[in-house]
Amino acid sequence: MSDGTAPIYDDKAQVRGRLDLTSAEWRTGSDTSDDGGNVEIADVVHTDGVTYTVMRNSAHPEGPVLVFTPAEWKAFVEGVRDGEFDEPW
Repeated sequence: MSDGTAPIYDDKAQVRGRLDLTSAEWRTGSDTSDDGGNVEIADVVHTDGVTYTVMRNSAHPEGPVLVFTPAEWKAFVEGVRDGEFDEPW
């Protein structure tokens, strides 16, 4: 793009805002914090037949939810295991 930004490809446009989270079984990792702000994840089957992984902050369960396709979730987990998101200090 001429303005120096990367193009955005939204391959979840048909899913965004249309996942039924009412019956989601949220899971929290074993490394939880005392302040109530933990990451929770759930696997949610969409009407398109794809199971998406969703993530939220347990301190704000009504807040925003990140939606991952199966390939995105796999890449995210591999990045975590490889230390891609570790603090630099």
